[in-house]
Amino acid sequence: MNKLELQITANEVRKGIVTAVHSAKAGHPGGSLSAADIFTYLYFEEMNIDPKNPKKPDRDRFVLSKGHTAPGLYSTLAQRGYFPVEDLKTLRHLGSYLQGHPDMKHIPGVDMSSGSLGQGISVAVGMALSAKLTNDDYRVYTLLGDGEIQEGQPWEAFMFARHYQLDNLCVVIDNNLLQIDGRVDQVMSPYPIPEKLQSFGFAVEEIDGHDFGQMESAFLKARTTKGVPSAIIMSTVKGKGISFMEDQASWHGKAPNDEEYARAMNELRTRLEKLEAL
Repeated sequence: MNKLELQITANEVRKGIVTAVHSAKAGHPGGSLSAADIFTYLYFEEMNIDPKNPKKPDRDRFVLSKGHTAPGLYSTLAQRGYFPVEDLKTLRHLGSYLQGHPDMKHIPGVDMSSGSLGQGISVAVGMALSAKLTNDDYRVYTLLGDGEIQEGQPWEAFMFARHYQLDNLCVVIDNNLLQIDGRVDQVMSPYPIPEKLQSFGFAVEEIDGHDFGQMESAFLKARTTKGVPSAIIMSTVKGKGISFMEDQASWHGKAPNDEEYARAMNELRTRLEKLEAL
């Protein structure tokens, strides 16, 4: 995909996020929207995957460590063809396979059930080590939140990754600066993230998490780095793409009402029209 196609796809992903959360009357739109461009690049450009064969042995693996942003992952998987886009409207409904957090047993394309913050990265390093032990060449990607890394378990996993020289691991941190209780630096600052990860032995890149060109360069560098794990710190805007949700902690875990849903979808439709006119 070229950059314009990626932008259009990410806009569709955002439509799916807003639609799913509105239909569920619950969920986490803010962090899903901040990561929409990240999900889009991973699933449409970066990772070796096949929606027609979700369990193919040589596929790249992805672990959504910040599992509450499942609406973003689900919307991306639907756009990529793992399941019908229409199913997004069943998010969190009784009997739906689209639960509030990723479920590897029932959702095509989900490699790990996640949602208890801090634990996904540990699974990811285990997957990466397994590939090393079996001489498989698949790569492992994991997405963490900046609030999530306030917990201790991710840092144990970072230490593990460097000790075992997991250069097939790429850690992505969605640095949108906000968490459920407010600004990350005021709740419990994990900053400076790049310097800390460098001190743990990671090859680190800092980029704009809404710029596909910068993503292309950063992921290329991660793939070609040998001997150490890679981390990409992505500066993003919580609620990106919906004007009244942007940079607002209140939209961490709140569903839009009917009026807000209509307003959000109108903004995304207008954005699509502008992109298609380019």
